[in-house]
Amino acid sequence: MSGPLITFFLLALLSAAGALWVVLARDVVHAALALLVAVLGVSGLFLLAFSEFLALTQVLIYGGAVTVAVLFAIMLTRDNGPQFGLDNPQKPLAAIAALVVFVVLTATFVTSDIATAGRSDVAGAYLSAEAPVKTSFEALGSTLFVKWAIPFELAALVLLVALVGSITIARGAERGESE
Repeated sequence: MSGPLITFFLLALLSAAGALWVVLARDVVHAALALLVAVLGVSGLFLLAFSEFLALTQVLIYGGAVTVAVLFAIMLTRDNGPQFGLDNPQKPLAAIAALVVFVVLTATFVTSDIATAGRSDVAGAYLSAEAPVKTSFEALGSTLFVKWAIPFELAALVLLVALVGSITIARGAERGESE
């Protein structure tokens, strides 16, 4: 086994363990931290696939902004009253549904061309294609902030409104106001 293959399996195991931890965690804070573990594992997989921009985006947006926003929302809206677990009587049904989805996805992968293609076929197809176009961070940033400036700013505005809304709800709950 080569080094990149071992690294791939370790990062895949980290991502899957983090995702499983998110689903099985009884505490919401632990689930948010497990989400960070899963996101960092996926970011490592992007790095392994030579997709540095997606890895950086994964860490900054999902690992940083989304996880921090979730933790802020949890901490700001947490009630000091009785603590309830996240148990649900429909857990067995959810486990069966997850198993069915896993079986369908696995069967789809096994019967697809990806699973049956040999290494030489994939490498040959990659090498015979035209040389990949390298995109610099400068060109990507220019496109993002010139062509897609308005959607980018709208997404930032939505995140800001969500944060202000969670602070408003938390302060209303602290003052004893009813919703």
